Amino acid sequence: MKKLIFRNIFKDITYFFIITSLSLTLIVWVIQSVNYLDFVSEDGHSMKVYFMYSLLSLPKIFNRLILFVFFISVFFTISKYEENNEILIFWSYGIKKTEFINKIIKFSFLFLIISLFFSALVVPKTQDLAKSYIRDSNIDYFPSLIKTQHFNDAANNLTIFVEKKDNQGFIKNIFIKENLDGSKSKIITAKKGILVKKNQSFYLILYNGRLINVDSNNTNIIKFEKSEFNLSRYDTKSTVFPKIQETNSAKLIECFNSFLNNQKGFSERLFKCNKESINPVIQEIYKRLVIPFYIILSAFVASCLIIKSKTQFNFFKFKIVIFLIGFMLIAFSEGSSNILSFYNFNKSIFTLLPFLISIISYFIFIKLKKI
Repeated sequence: MKKLIFRNIFKDITYFFIITSLSLTLIVWVIQSVNYLDFVSEDGHSMKVYFMYSLLSLPKIFNRLILFVFFISVFFTISKYEENNEILIFWSYGIKKTEFINKIIKFSFLFLIISLFFSALVVPKTQDLAKSYIRDSNIDYFPSLIKTQHFNDAANNLTIFVEKKDNQGFIKNIFIKENLDGSKSKIITAKKGILVKKNQSFYLILYNGRLINVDSNNTNIIKFEKSEFNLSRYDTKSTVFPKIQETNSAKLIECFNSFLNNQKGFSERLFKCNKESINPVIQEIYKRLVIPFYIILSAFVASCLIIKSKTQFNFFKFKIVIFLIGFMLIAFSEGSSNILSFYNFNKSIFTLLPFLISIISYFIFIKLKKI
């Protein structure tokens, strides 16, 4: 019978977690996807790149919400059981409060595994895959980028200015500047032009213009009646170099071990392990492998609601205190990674404070509640 009772409360917590996490994830995803429209409107990527980049952000959003939603799920479910007097069923069958809390903590290990799976494996992989769409994408949405009376600089080393457009699609009074190596640059001016697409590449057909090659020694001017300028050979200004968050966990751990042994690290084409990156690497490892354990702490805090019953004095205030403790725990977990430092042990040990407090509180609770 005890197994059936606990199975029901675990089922209620799980249902609440699934519904709430999916709802919040979709809400945050929609809001975030609107911000990602800059990939199309400013950086010149296609709608396919925008869609895939947005879609691959879903695991990251879900993972960031797991800790908060799990705490709310346990807190809300126990509160509902208390308000509906369903919690009395546990005590009627001889279940002790310490046993109840232990069961909730053990149940939280399931969500800990889910969180570790997402933070250590799924999220870095999907974030790197999302960035690969940016790395492999040329600027293939130029029609929306070339705006009149505006310096268009979405591409690296390229600035385009046009005065106006007419109804036939021609653009008038064009200015193009391309920054070359060193002090060299190329300036193109034309009275009119038109944007065309040939073989999946965009070209700007220019009429009646001048090409000016500028360097530190001399300047050459070439006049032309018609010229083609290939726009698709330019890269976007979007960041394409992998960030620490997009690096796989094994590589980060390898970096930490390497730096711990010889304090020199190593360097690869898309990843550098050195004095500048070691602190961000440690912080990222902490986010992926340590912060998920706050799920267990949040389960312990939320299950402490059973210490008092709704018939006792100040039960409502007690609920608020428990909720605030859980909320502060979550807030601390989010900000604690920024405290970590490879060169400052005192700062790093501070991040373990919630674990130490929780362990002490747990043993105090067991000592005082021998019921």
